[in-house]
Amino acid sequence: MIFDILLVFVLFLCSAYFSACETALTACSRPKMFSLANEGNKKAAIIIKLQDEIELVLSAILTCATILNALAVALITEMFSHVFGDFAVIFAPLVTSVFIVLFAEVLPKMLTISNPEDVLLPSAYFIKYTHKLLRPLNHIIGAIAKRLIFLIKLPSKKEKNEYADSLDELRGAIALHKGQDIEDVKKEKEMLQSVLDLGTTHVGNIMIHRKNVTMFCVDEDIDTLVDQIMKCRYTRVPLWSGNQDNIVGVLHISDLLKTLKKSENIEEINIMEITSEPWFIPENKDLLDQLQSFRQRHAHFAIVVDEYGSFMGIITLEDIIEEIVGDIMDEHDNADVADVGIRQQEDGSYLVNGTVNVRDLNREIGTKFRNDIAATVAGLIINSIGIIPETGQTFVLQGHKFEILKRQRNQVTLLKIKKLYEDGEEDGV
Repeated sequence: MIFDILLVFVLFLCSAYFSACETALTACSRPKMFSLANEGNKKAAIIIKLQDEIELVLSAILTCATILNALAVALITEMFSHVFGDFAVIFAPLVTSVFIVLFAEVLPKMLTISNPEDVLLPSAYFIKYTHKLLRPLNHIIGAIAKRLIFLIKLPSKKEKNEYADSLDELRGAIALHKGQDIEDVKKEKEMLQSVLDLGTTHVGNIMIHRKNVTMFCVDEDIDTLVDQIMKCRYTRVPLWSGNQDNIVGVLHISDLLKTLKKSENIEEINIMEITSEPWFIPENKDLLDQLQSFRQRHAHFAIVVDEYGSFMGIITLEDIIEEIVGDIMDEHDNADVADVGIRQQEDGSYLVNGTVNVRDLNREIGTKFRNDIAATVAGLIINSIGIIPETGQTFVLQGHKFEILKRQRNQVTLLKIKKLYEDGEEDGV
């Protein structure tokens, strides 16, 4: 009897160990395993290979646990038969079920779930050889299971998109990122999320619209043109001829300064000889591709056009970098506060220029307005309410009150945004 009790205890202990391995294998961080493997940890490399065929590995672990639990039930039934006789077949399964659930399932899983790597790494070789030993049996069980799934499966869904799933998993990991400094963690999350968004954000969403682009007419006389360019605060400016849709070149201010220094007579300067050819890109090109293009061409400046070839705006390398790290303010930006476009007021509201990018608005005040229907706040308003609002008009959108402060012709130029309290107010004009 003592030997049987000790044997049952050992069976429960082994079953608990397999349950812990099962939980550890499914709960451990795959990126963490990759990091350890890259540092030379052989056990982590084994775990990664086991996770690549996790169905068969879990099948081996569950097979071992099931066999151990079945043996425990048999032994306890045999021991109970000496005390309860024929009633042992009733009492033994009940008692055994309580012990299996408590000590062989719940307890080891609860202890493992918080630190799965502490259980998994020391058990890597054991799980590997157990998996190899039971591979033939698991293939048979797996084939039967797949056949049953095929017979009872629901209407087929779309094929699994591994890239999208991996991206969602990465976004979730970023969202779970924590740290002691809340502000630093928030900034880190925003930057990492912005990197992932580069592949889904189009150039047209962040470009500087043609209305706000500083550009010059190359048809002007050279004195006037040079005077205008030298007063400009940008290092690169597009030049047009005839009409603003006809961009004929991009001038770098440093090239103009070098030419002015070498030339004795400003009238002899031919601006077109020192300009570079404009680089035209479509407005629906995503930022990740454009960033790679900037690197390949060793360029910092591109002209954005629509499907008809009309000039839409410009995009620079700095614009894409700002999508990741936030606004980069230089001495000229600091001198012009209006360029910020979003100014918080004492009552908690925000004064926002109509030309502010929706993505910048979301980042600055924590909103979640869609940026796929319009690039700017003014466009968001018009697309949301279906009309061009008048000055003084107010409406509610996603729990925020919008008040139109200024309008120039058909464009909203300034508005106030204030978050509403939970007062049951619905969106509307």
